[in-house]
Amino acid sequence: MRWIWIDRFVKFEPRKSARALKNLSLAEDYFEQHLPGYPIMPACFILEGLAQTGGILVGEANDFKEKVVLAKITSARFEREAVAGEVLIYDTEMVTLRPEGASIAGKVYAFPAGSDIPGELSAPPMAEAEIFFAHLDQSRSQQIFGDHNFVFSGELKHLLGLAKVTAQRTDSAKQ
Repeated sequence: MRWIWIDRFVKFEPRKSARALKNLSLAEDYFEQHLPGYPIMPACFILEGLAQTGGILVGEANDFKEKVVLAKITSARFEREAVAGEVLIYDTEMVTLRPEGASIAGKVYAFPAGSDIPGELSAPPMAEAEIFFAHLDQSRSQQIFGDHNFVFSGELKHLLGLAKVTAQRTDSAKQ
């Protein structure tokens, strides 16, 4: 089973930065199972949401032709827990992009559900991480996995394509 730890993108600048959000609801099973009676989101899931946001930014930089995998979490720091009823904002910025992979710097912010989320995030982040993604060697990964891109599946690419079309329509309507 694959888990998606982001609900939607709110900003996406190809090869530069991406911002996504995740609504934390008590209906999610990890709140019941992780620490019963104390509904916090496990730190590893927060990191995974940040990695998914950054990984999609890295994948899009090469039009999803590369198989992108999380290779290393260079650093990670948490200031507090994330609790049910909050909205997490995953803010990622591409630091480097090379043929062998890319690194991103990411910050996670938390806001109460229903509050207005500012365009500029000036509050201190609840978590920060630097993550390195590797591009799998095309010839070796093709031998092992075939042509199918198991990271960026057809459904994800389709959804991202719809998001691009929507963004283009929104931009043209503003002009």
